[in-house]
Amino acid sequence: MDDDRPKLSTNQKALKINLDPMFYGTFAEIGAGQEVARWFFKVGGAAGTISKSMSAYDMAVSDAIYGRCKRYVSRERLQDMLNHEHNLNLERLQSTRRDSTAFFAFANTVAARNYLGTNECHGWMGVKFQAHPRDEDSQIIIHVRMLDQENDLQQETLGIVGVNLLYAAFFLHHRPEMMIESLLDNLTTNRIEIDMIEYSGIEFRHVDNRVMSLKLVQLGLSGAAMFGPAGEVLQPSEVLRKHPILVERGSFRPVTKVNIDMINSAHARFASEPDVEDSKIVELMEITMRNLLSAGKLDLTDFLERADVLAAAGKTVLISDYFEYYRLAAYLARYTSQPIAVTMGVSSVQDLFKEEYYAGLEGGILEAFGRLFTKNLRIYVYPLRDPATGELTTVQNLKLPGGLQSLYTHLVETGRIKQLDNFDESVLHIFSRDVLRRIKDEDPSWESMVPKEIAAIIKHRRFFGYRESEVSDATLQS
Repeated sequence: MDDDRPKLSTNQKALKINLDPMFYGTFAEIGAGQEVARWFFKVGGAAGTISKSMSAYDMAVSDAIYGRCKRYVSRERLQDMLNHEHNLNLERLQSTRRDSTAFFAFANTVAARNYLGTNECHGWMGVKFQAHPRDEDSQIIIHVRMLDQENDLQQETLGIVGVNLLYAAFFLHHRPEMMIESLLDNLTTNRIEIDMIEYSGIEFRHVDNRVMSLKLVQLGLSGAAMFGPAGEVLQPSEVLRKHPILVERGSFRPVTKVNIDMINSAHARFASEPDVEDSKIVELMEITMRNLLSAGKLDLTDFLERADVLAAAGKTVLISDYFEYYRLAAYLARYTSQPIAVTMGVSSVQDLFKEEYYAGLEGGILEAFGRLFTKNLRIYVYPLRDPATGELTTVQNLKLPGGLQSLYTHLVETGRIKQLDNFDESVLHIFSRDVLRRIKDEDPSWESMVPKEIAAIIKHRRFFGYRESEVSDATLQS
């Protein structure tokens, strides 16, 4: 957290907004999210801030106001609410208050814990606003998961994070990373998770939402964040819900032909399984926070270079704080009941069986594997060719120390660990660290080790320390 930022209570934040004569707008809250406006009424001075407060709790009423939608707790519904309410403020009030007022619309649509405690407790929340009178619009949208077990505590949490969001939009919009930190004011990560944030509009024209997604994970506001090939932030449950999921973990510095062959081979094998529908498979290229922090601190340039080469390959990226695979599996299983597959190289399988990684679990590696394989999960293994001997290590001849071999054999025999047999032998000599070294050493042979589109972006944007060889220039001058 930034020590220079004043730590205000939720009351103080709401009151400061109420006492500022510039901000004026609407609160529209559906479902359990009706707690935000209450803070502004409670602290006094709300007449200076609130043009309208409403809740369209009935679905038919909501449809009549905002139009029909497939799901009421969704990003689509939230955006409809923000657009509708903000436009109404401008139509009705701009002619009389235009020069002195910055208009806003705050909205949320939320499902808190139901009476039986059987539903997913989550919601969408956002604000569309003018940072200054007569300004172009800016917008912030977040997706939250409530972690309290009681309905009233979940509603309290929603009220606090809503006030935090409005305060950040009005007073911290010039510091987007600080805005994210401030969302947790007067809360803890035990009470709420924010797994998606998206900035847009004039005030945030220079913001890279991928960096903001990474910040959520770095701060512990979420265990993972996701973004698509165009750099767009994605909400995990909307992407993964009811889909089979295939994950490849890597450093992707850079993406090589092996990375692509591994995901393609695993996809073909996964799609051939009788319980998997090919057209619904969601592919994820995962980078762990531990990998991003391997140099000791987070290098945003390095992160964005990796993100850009994955985007060039057309891949969806998952940034996660789940180094242990059983934690990753639990996270993915939260969103789908469909099969989950992880593809990894032989060396990663060997790491998977290192008992020191599970010292924090009372049951050690057996407990970890019990958690990993309780769901419909399978591991596809990509072979390793020894560069010195040419020997190929596969699932069939992989050796593990001591009693771990018996555990491994059991997982293979029960079909939990499977060998990929549809790989491209011509690329097995390629290793990311070797490609990276050749790029930095100005050895042009690296280009044959990565897909053409990856080579093009590395050269054009000078990623990973690439420098154009001076040989051609010298030849031209001679």
